[in-house]
Amino acid sequence: MTANTQPDPGNGHELMITRVIDAPPAKLFRCWTEPELMKEWFTPRPWTTPVIETDCRTGGSSYILMRGPNGEEHPNRGIYLEVVPNQKIVFTDAFTSAWQPSEKAFMVGIVTFEDLGGGKTRYTAKARHWNADDRKMHQDMGFEAGWNAATDQLEAFVKKI
Repeated sequence: MTANTQPDPGNGHELMITRVIDAPPAKLFRCWTEPELMKEWFTPRPWTTPVIETDCRTGGSSYILMRGPNGEEHPNRGIYLEVVPNQKIVFTDAFTSAWQPSEKAFMVGIVTFEDLGGGKTRYTAKARHWNADDRKMHQDMGFEAGWNAATDQLEAFVKKI
């Protein structure tokens, strides 16, 4: 496993992790687009994702309910801005279903799967924020630990499918 976590060197509004994962892009893409697979790895344990509904296509909506170990719940609605099978998924919470603006846009997520050959993928997950304050808040919420833990779970789970 090769891991890299760093803020965006450009405008300072992006957080990112990059890894080389021993799995082909198609398997990782499935883990990001099939709700039953997503439930297995998406939130850092002991958190769970008991409800995941996705229409994983450009313009499609998603609903993800994250549940904490003490019963706390964080519902997340969003829209897929771009979906390129086995290569890229771009999503945002700026809109909910049917392009309705959300109460507060927080980020745009960009996940890419670069085929390195030999069954390996350069996996990159980015969180782009509208401003530096939101980026800092996400960082302070535990972006690095949380997204890396979820990616550890993804990496372990993808070996089972």
